[in-house]
Amino acid sequence: MESQQINVGAPKPGEHERERASNSYVMSLVAIVAGLPIPIVNLLATAGFYLANRKGSYFVRWHCTQALYSQLVILGFNSACFWWTISILFWDEPPTNQYFAYLFTVLILNAVEFVSTIYAAVQVRKGEHVEFWLLSALTHLTVRK
Repeated sequence: MESQQINVGAPKPGEHERERASNSYVMSLVAIVAGLPIPIVNLLATAGFYLANRKGSYFVRWHCTQALYSQLVILGFNSACFWWTISILFWDEPPTNQYFAYLFTVLILNAVEFVSTIYAAVQVRKGEHVEFWLLSALTHLTVRK
């Protein structure tokens, strides 16, 4: 992650824009509390917020899109872990070393995503532009001014 302004010469976004952009990250954190064991809940909450703000300012749209992409990536990892755990619990599949390695990796990935999301929400609320590694390039390609 790196913090920078979107346009060096552009004025900082207004208070309302900063709040809405920051809320795009906060939405996924709030959804974790509501639907922790079910991986799709975070994506649905973030997608709903994205749809509600897709016609907002460039700053808001950009951060809503990046938050959505972040949740899409996490969804794949969490879903695989969720269903693997379900198969172990209900279908007598024995837990293997590969399962525990994957579970540990997913837990670390979720912790990194959680901390990154909090950091992004705080920085964006201050009017700073935060880009997630790999996701920012895709966001730049899809969000037009």
